[in-house]
Amino acid sequence: MAKQEDQFKRVVSHAKEYGYIFQSSEIYDGLSAVYDYAQNGVELKKNIRDYWWKAMVQMNDNIVGIDAAILMHPTTWKASGHVDAFNDPLIDNKDSKKRYRADVLIEDYCAKIENKIEKEVTKAAKRFGDAFNKEEFITTNPRVVGYYEKINTILSRMGKSLENEDLADVKALIEELGIADPLTGSKNWTDVKQFNLMFGTKLGASAENAMDLYLRPETAQGIFVNFLNVQKTGRMKIPFGIAQTGKAFRNEIVARQFIFRMREFEQMEMQFFVKPGSQKKWYEQWKKNRMKWHLSLGMGAGNYRFHDHEKLAHYADAASDIEFKFPFGFKELEGIHSRTDFDLKAHETFSGKKLQYFDHEENKNYVPYVVETSIGLDRMFLAVFSHSLKEETLENGSTRTVLKLPSVLAPTKAAILPLVKKDGLPEVAKKIVADLKWDFNVAYDEKDAVGRRYRRQDANGTPFCITVDHDTLNDQKVTIRHRDTMEQQRVAITDLKDIITKEVSMKSWLQKM
Repeated sequence: MAKQEDQFKRVVSHAKEYGYIFQSSEIYDGLSAVYDYAQNGVELKKNIRDYWWKAMVQMNDNIVGIDAAILMHPTTWKASGHVDAFNDPLIDNKDSKKRYRADVLIEDYCAKIENKIEKEVTKAAKRFGDAFNKEEFITTNPRVVGYYEKINTILSRMGKSLENEDLADVKALIEELGIADPLTGSKNWTDVKQFNLMFGTKLGASAENAMDLYLRPETAQGIFVNFLNVQKTGRMKIPFGIAQTGKAFRNEIVARQFIFRMREFEQMEMQFFVKPGSQKKWYEQWKKNRMKWHLSLGMGAGNYRFHDHEKLAHYADAASDIEFKFPFGFKELEGIHSRTDFDLKAHETFSGKKLQYFDHEENKNYVPYVVETSIGLDRMFLAVFSHSLKEETLENGSTRTVLKLPSVLAPTKAAILPLVKKDGLPEVAKKIVADLKWDFNVAYDEKDAVGRRYRRQDANGTPFCITVDHDTLNDQKVTIRHRDTMEQQRVAITDLKDIITKEVSMKSWLQKM
């Protein structure tokens, strides 16, 4: 656990030091759980968004995108259930005066049991060596099986209690497990209460005539209210999808873990409209599709897992999360939900307008069912960034900090480095920059010894360093250094574009799906 905390601290520190993420309005001591994406962070974030958009919209003939407004008519949120049911179960510690999400306290307790399982697996792997069968071990070892049974019992009970709004039992579960305040160790808890997460605002020139509005807590409803407009103007046939990326806002009382849980965040969602009765088939299909997208980035299949929901939202008939192994354990990265026809029917009821699809094959109208994929862009950023940050010991005994970002997502694809700041080398380097920047985000760096510049670009996540030396003036070749292997090769300047394209193009990465 201490090792995980140390790694997470390194992630937060590195993100600031190398211009990825700053505390919002830091000169005024900041604002809790609100962050700014800095010069490198905004590029990485944009590249993740583009990678998702290309895979989701551009590569699918039956999916289109929209950009709905953040402000929506307030009845939207009544219809969606957010006014009445968008709550978190909160509990206060009477001694520390700190407030926590009750469900997160219980999930963190289970995460500690998972850490015990990992320790048992690690010990067994060392003991048995090549003969070790992990699947067999975790299903037959009595201690590990007991741990899993305990986790399942706890989460199942919590899910049922929350579904039945039995908050007294949620508190009872916390007390029975002996869960203490993480800061003080106190077990003196208040009752669990529900807290609505929506931010309120007003629309209008004067307070007397202003309309009460909400900042949207999710982007999905902007898709649902535009369903018929998109279907008719795009002449879309079922099944088809509508995708959107954009900001959402939640008044997270217990915002924590850096950008994992924020009050202002960005979602990448797609709502896939299907014929009633076919939703389970499409739900399973989209689970596979989305996992393939994640695995295409090469961050290791062992760092992902599906977690099927015990407690289903009021609109769903099936739901699963893709969880990623963050430095603080496996946590939700993306949700795949079978939302049934709840949303469209609710908006029909509240608006008095029909939101139905006319199926020419069946010659009838019906309200489509919906399968949703929803991923947090900020969480995806954290997953990529935290997984990529490495401390490596080299053959000579020295160490280097390297940010091994998937090259397709890296903010800067190549840094061009003149060996010295004279003899015409900077001029050649700048000419290479001027040529490559039409196709890639590149940087020019002439400060410090070239070895230091390599280390700086390693820590910044730049996949390639291109060094211009005195031989370049004669042979028109440069040395290209690969970040991950540190291998160097001599190549012609005219070949640089093709070499970089092969490594960083979205086409080559997405074809892995």
